[in-house]
Amino acid sequence: MIAIYLAPVYIILNLYILRWAYLWMGSCHSILRTMAFRTIFAIIYAIVATSLVSGFFIKKPRVLHRALKITGNYFLGIFLYSLMIVMAADLGRLFFKYVCRVSWIHSRIAFNVAGAVCVLLIIGLCIRGIIHAKYIKVTPYKVTVNKTVPDTDKLKVVLVADTHFGYNAGVIHAHELVRKINKQKPDLVCIAGDIFDNEYEGLKNPEKTASTLRSIRSRYGVYACWGNHDLNEPILAGFTFRSANKDYDDPRMTQFLKDANIRLLNDETVLIDERFYLTGRKDPSRCRKMDDTRKSPSQLTKSLDLRRPVIFMDHQPGELDEVASSGADLDLCGHTHDGQLFPLNIITSLVWENSCGYLKKGNMHNIVTSGIGIWGPNMRTATNSEICAITVHFS
Repeated sequence: MIAIYLAPVYIILNLYILRWAYLWMGSCHSILRTMAFRTIFAIIYAIVATSLVSGFFIKKPRVLHRALKITGNYFLGIFLYSLMIVMAADLGRLFFKYVCRVSWIHSRIAFNVAGAVCVLLIIGLCIRGIIHAKYIKVTPYKVTVNKTVPDTDKLKVVLVADTHFGYNAGVIHAHELVRKINKQKPDLVCIAGDIFDNEYEGLKNPEKTASTLRSIRSRYGVYACWGNHDLNEPILAGFTFRSANKDYDDPRMTQFLKDANIRLLNDETVLIDERFYLTGRKDPSRCRKMDDTRKSPSQLTKSLDLRRPVIFMDHQPGELDEVASSGADLDLCGHTHDGQLFPLNIITSLVWENSCGYLKKGNMHNIVTSGIGIWGPNMRTATNSEICAITVHFS
């Protein structure tokens, strides 16, 4: 329902950008003022601007559907920064015109130069964001857990989250992820949710992607918990729509994990090598949509021997006080993307107690990763794609 109300706003904002594009191009050269050019430009712009909507409704042929979805994801980022930069330039124009009352603001040269600067900024930011999103950084952490483990003084854990395999990420991204993980020589790999991007069909080659992930080398294996996007739910520009004749739980996602040799922990705890516990929590948003419930942290640790180290995987970094008081020593999360795009990174830091990075709650260490994948706009401008290499020392 909200998407319907926001549709006119989206149209108006695109018309605002298109108007200034017409004015600037027309000022640069007379041929860009012709009706033929403006008509062609408007048609191309309209096709690209509505590609997410058309891709949402056009399911076949699959090649066209996929092309529209990918184009729409790129355009979302371009639209965001075009709007921000054009509005900033427009406000600057009004300031110089009515407050400073400078005469040169009316000149054609000033207008052309300002437009060129805006275009270069948009292109530069978007290209940088697209390229930056593909690079996976390794962020190291060192924590100490005040518990003894027989014959073990430290544990190397690699935290991964928010791969969002789908239209924006596939086999190539999986190859780079596996290479980065194996280079760390981990004892344990934890994938803290949002493995998929809502639609399993978004994966171009799921068999090869699963086969690639199967080559992760880890002493104790690879474990995962579900995130809020690990379900079957069509999504349009951040808004989710459920078809009445479809179920949220897609068995192909579970089978994918099995094929990739990834063990799913769904409100479950395993004792690994008689040394430490690993608990994977259900995601609260996923539970709400599926009319499911999840156990509290204290319920999950009630029957555990808390003299052993306890590691939690929880997609969303919530209930930190409850997790800490339950006896968990290390809480591994994702979900936030650390905002992914400016200025969203500012908002996430206000929403979450720990939106990204390290936080200690009592005796518990909480680490939130910005994730390796992207959601929506196919770019990162404010944060890094990362895996976290965590060295856990025992004392």
